[in-house]
Parts: sequence; C-alpha cells; structure tokens
Amino acid sequence: MIDKDLVKNLDSKDREVVLNSLQSLIEQTYRVESEYKALNSSYNSLKGLVEQIIEVLPNALWVLNRDGSVFLQNSEAKKLHPHLELFIHASEEDELFVDERCFLINRRTHSEKLIISATDITSHKRKERLAFMGQMAAHLAHEIRNPVGSISLLIPTLLNRADERSKLIIQEIKHSIIRVERIIKSTLLYSKGVSAKIKPFQTRKLLDELQTAINYYSYEKQIEFEYQFNQETMEADFNLISLMLQNFVFNAIDAIEEDDENEVGQIKVCLNDNCFYIYDNGISIENPQELFVAFKTTKTKGNGLGLALSQQIAQAHGGEIEFVSNPKHFKIKLKGKR
Repeated sequence: MIDKDLVKNLDSKDREVVLNSLQSLIEQTYRVESEYKALNSSYNSLKGLVEQIIEVLPNALWVLNRDGSVFLQNSEAKKLHPHLELFIHASEEDELFVDERCFLINRRTHSEKLIISATDITSHKRKERLAFMGQMAAHLAHEIRNPVGSISLLIPTLLNRADERSKLIIQEIKHSIIRVERIIKSTLLYSKGVSAKIKPFQTRKLLDELQTAINYYSYEKQIEFEYQFNQETMEADFNLISLMLQNFVFNAIDAIEEDDENEVGQIKVCLNDNCFYIYDNGISIENPQELFVAFKTTKTKGNGLGLALSQQIAQAHGGEIEFVSNPKHFKIKLKGKR
C-alpha cells in the first residue's frame, strides 16, 4: 500500500517522480504478466506438439524422471507398461522378447531424465528367419534332387522285374518319390521367386493334369471329387496354375484325412471368369491369419510352403487369394487376359 500522507508531504517535483516510477512499475508488472502468459501458452503449445509427435511414433517411448516416475509416454508405451522394468534394466541397445514379440530397446539419458524406446521388430526377425530357412531349404533341395531323380528313374526297372506282391510296395515308393519331387520343386521355386509366363491354354488340360496328380497322391478315406469348369480357355502360366491348384486340392485331401467326424470326404473345384473356388468338408482352419506364412503348418504332411507359394503364384498373375470360413472354401481370383 502507498502511504498517502507521505505522498502529500512531497513537493510537486518529487511527487511527480514517485508517481511516474509507480506508473512505470505497474506497466512493467503488466508487461511481465503478459510475457509470462505468452511464455506459458507457448510452453503448453510446445508440450502439446511434443506429445503429438511422440504419439504418432510407431514405437513405444517413455521419458522417466530420476526417481523412476513417468514424465512422458505415448499410447504404445502404455500398452507395454507392465514390462517397463525389463526395459529400464536393459542395456543401451538390446533385443528383448516379450509376449512372443521381439523389441529393439534404446536407452539414453538427458538432463537427468531417462529416455527409453521399444521398437517392435518381430516382423523383421520373422523375415530374417524365413530368409535363412529358405536358403537352407533351397540348399537341401539341391542336394536331395539328384539322388531322388536317380531313384525315380530306377522305379520303372524295378516294376518290370518285381512280382505282383512287390509291385504294390514299389507303387507306394513311386507315390512317395513324386511327393518328394513336388516338395523339392516347390522349395526351389519359392526360394528363386515366381515369374509367370502367360500363354493361352485349354482348361480341360488343367483338369486332366489335376486328376492325374490326385491319382498319385496317397490317401485312405473315400473322397468324392466334383469339378465345374465353366470356362474353356484361359491365359496364364499353365505349370504355375497347375501347381497352385494341386496345392489347394492336396491340402483339402489332408484336411479330410484328419477329420474324425466325416467318413466320406467331398472336394469341389470350380472355375468361372478366371476365378477358382475350392471347397472341402475337412477340418476347419484354426488360424486363418497364418495361412500364407511360409514353413508354418499344423499338418503332419508337407513342409508349409504350399499356400505361401500359391500366394506368390496368384500375385504373379495380378491376382489374390481369399479364404472364406462359411462355407469353408478358397477363392483364387486371377487377373489374367481374356
């Protein structure tokens, strides 16, 4: 408070100096208050911007105070908060497996604050593993191909010399060799990548090839096959389409073989307007999202490459594969040329 009596006792010149000083002080106070408000607004705006920036980051990010409390975090970090202690005690650059996922951890210290980022590299690790498995599979396929080819060439000679009882065994060996040759062919094709050579062909030829392949495929249950090819010709890579179609039909046969409920299996293959439809009444598919993951299979037969390779074949024809659960079937749409 200003002492009014003191101001009254001042002469006019001193009173003017005091009042001018007070006015200047008041103006400075308002100016400081205005600058504080502007600074506070700028700080809040900057803080909001930083929060938005870290929110759009694909990785989890924490900024921790010296006492371990959270100063800042994004929504990805909140999802992983139960595992924060693991990330805190990781080395500066480390890889941690959490909930069947792999995270790349980075830790930095700045102004007494600990900054931790956790990047999900599960997909990258899976691709690395698949690439390694593909290289190993291709190497093994090359090594196995020659002896398998020799055995395949010797089978007709054995059949000519064998008695009737032995011929049944040799026929089964022949079926098994054909299956191994298919696996080798699929593995090498998958490892090199698929390139389609588009040419016109009669779909009847495709059907004949499929039926021949089925005759060489071993299965025990009674299976009824139905074919509806409402298209006489198509333009595609005959060998690739034939292999793709066989993969789906053989998978359908295996699904029927593993089904304990149905005594008689049913497989229906349709072709219409460059679209294939493959139906079967075998066991249901547990994890549709993993259908086209290479080397991953729940079947007792095969190496887990059939559907992954089929997807490559469809894509090489500008097409796509769709799985429909009810009724259970695959739809293979090819772009082709009409």
